[in-house]
Amino acid sequence: MAKNTADTANTRAMTVVVTGASGRTGSRVAGAARAAGLTVRAASRARGFDWEDPTTWAETLRDADAAYLMYPSDIGSPAAAEGVGALAREAVGLGVRRLVLLSARGEDQALPAEEALRSSGADWTVVRAAWFAQNFSEGPLVEGMRQGELVFPAGEVKEPFIDVRDIADVVTAVLTSGNRFTGRTLEVTGPRLLSWREAVAEISAAAGRPLTYTPVPTRAYGEALTGFGVPPEEAELLIEVFDTLMDGRNAHVTHDVHEVLGREPRDFADFARQAAAAGAWRA
Repeated sequence: MAKNTADTANTRAMTVVVTGASGRTGSRVAGAARAAGLTVRAASRARGFDWEDPTTWAETLRDADAAYLMYPSDIGSPAAAEGVGALAREAVGLGVRRLVLLSARGEDQALPAEEALRSSGADWTVVRAAWFAQNFSEGPLVEGMRQGELVFPAGEVKEPFIDVRDIADVVTAVLTSGNRFTGRTLEVTGPRLLSWREAVAEISAAAGRPLTYTPVPTRAYGEALTGFGVPPEEAELLIEVFDTLMDGRNAHVTHDVHEVLGREPRDFADFARQAAAAGAWRA
């Protein structure tokens, strides 16, 4: 009992910096960390933190115990390795040694950023996530879904979509589990495989309206993004990333969520039902 009381006191005394605190994962990490008794220091541009301005980092990191790192553009972008490495080294220099990095499962382009974290001197954990279920309801795919058609370059490949709430729970558990997951690369997935077509069909059933999926080549998708105003270099990166991620390499589930949390990950059908009830796909 005394040990448990001490562990609880140590957890409640922990201050964690959460980058991307207003985003899909960061907002959930902040909520889960607060629920676990941690003191959360939200890091976003609105609060004076800017990944592109290193002069803003020290004030956010100073006197914290740990940090959740979510790079604001794609973790596979050429700038990510430099940014993650520089911030991690500054954090370590300020005494913030416990760092958890959100990465992308199967994305070769993300490996330099992961290595930059490992070589920073931090007590690190990498969380490689499958494709977010919430990308259908909050992210770049939601507008097409509301209009009734998802146009996307995923072909008929299968993916174990993960609920971002599970990512947040895993990150929080890693932060509050001492050194149990230090030096580990965790791959977190949902409990079953779905193609994008099957995922859209489940969302259609939950939303009670017809929704369709139209696969397109990655190059055509990239050209469409450019037409919508996405910078050409960003569109090229996404084309490269999709060409690798959609080759079937991620078409299997892992058990890391269960290892960390002691429970199964949330099912996609539960996500679809809850998001539909909240009006995510109303036209």
